[in-house]
Amino acid sequence: MIRTPPSAQPSRDLRRDLYAAAAAVLLVTVSVAAGRHIEDTRRTLFVDWPPLLASWAPHLGPGTPAAVLVAVATVAQGSALAARLPWRALLPAAWGTAMAWIFSLALIDGWDRGIARRLTTRHEYLQVIDRFHDIRAALRGFTGHILLDSPDNWPAHVAGHPPAAPLTFVLLDRIGLGGGGWAGVWCITVGASACVAVLVTIRALADETLARRSAPFLVLAPAAVWMGTSADAYFAAVAAWAVALLALAVTRGSLGWAGASGLLFGLTCYLSYGLTLVALIAAAVLVLGRHGIRERPALPVPWLAGLAVVPVAFTIAGFDWWEAYRLLVTRYGQGAGGIRPYGYWVWANLACTVLVTGLATAAGLRRTADALVRRRTARAGVRLAFLVSAALLALLVADLSGMSKAETERIWLPFALWLLPACAFLTRPRAWLTAQALLALLLNHLLITGW
Repeated sequence: MIRTPPSAQPSRDLRRDLYAAAAAVLLVTVSVAAGRHIEDTRRTLFVDWPPLLASWAPHLGPGTPAAVLVAVATVAQGSALAARLPWRALLPAAWGTAMAWIFSLALIDGWDRGIARRLTTRHEYLQVIDRFHDIRAALRGFTGHILLDSPDNWPAHVAGHPPAAPLTFVLLDRIGLGGGGWAGVWCITVGASACVAVLVTIRALADETLARRSAPFLVLAPAAVWMGTSADAYFAAVAAWAVALLALAVTRGSLGWAGASGLLFGLTCYLSYGLTLVALIAAAVLVLGRHGIRERPALPVPWLAGLAVVPVAFTIAGFDWWEAYRLLVTRYGQGAGGIRPYGYWVWANLACTVLVTGLATAAGLRRTADALVRRRTARAGVRLAFLVSAALLALLVADLSGMSKAETERIWLPFALWLLPACAFLTRPRAWLTAQALLALLLNHLLITGW
């Protein structure tokens, strides 16, 4: 039997990582070429630069120097700082750097176009602030305005989400933080905290070393292009903290964390219908933390109690989640979603995910599969691989559902963020971080993204 010399293993793994990255590049290239052909001949994709909802427009902006500076600093020192900073210092440092990265990328398009006007366009939530003057009446009548042929139908994003999404911006307006600028700052600031939630989860369920190795990749993610400024960044953070608090609950036996997690899970389901699939990531947390549940069997009680709060409150106020979702499916078919070809988007959506998570994640997912199948990594690595795989499963289910044809670079942020920790398995992190940063900078300087 011929054995591979130990010295040959790292180079073979690196070569396979590069093959995975090359396959991801090929997927994106084919999706661009095929998408361009379909859009030029049939006009059924409803995007200007398939597979992304974006327009080709090379440009520089006021955020360019800051974005380059954040990228260079994180590539040069990110891994070293993540390895040696005290844990309590690492978390705010990661949050702050992620905010700087998202803000600077958004400001490449300027304050007005990049942040202040993003949530004020005709499809967005700030268009309906005045219609929530009487919140309870608006909730009671919410389902009556979902269909396109209904009177005063809701804008696309409002109709496509439960009312906790627009209600967030209504409440911001009520406390004096009205307008697109404050809404954008809210989404970026809260959305950036998602990386901290993922780090907390990895440390609780796997180990601190893997969390530290993940940190620079979570901070410098190409996903930042769509997190500034998108309400989906805010949704992603709420969902991520729901998972993180559940991880703390099962590993520490904390009834308080369990109740808080349930509360956020309930809110998550009333921010976006599709985020019910976060239950798959939560299920992975429960599997990995099953010993903690056995030791504290009362944990599900506060979790379920917390989970019920938001649904009960909205139901009492007059909003029917199930009826609204049924009408949304009809509305989706009435618009572009009913025309966009499933046969293209079912795989082109995955090309969008490559652009959101980067080539490093493609290589990391290869190592994730290797960790699960061959079990050549330590136990903590297998646990992380299991968590990442649950997020990938949630994303694939969302894809196959056909309810996410296009714009998944934004819609799937809550799932895509959980794929980034796969980069913790990679060697040569500085080279991979460089690839991540370059991808984000190119996307934001060559394209004008929209939603």
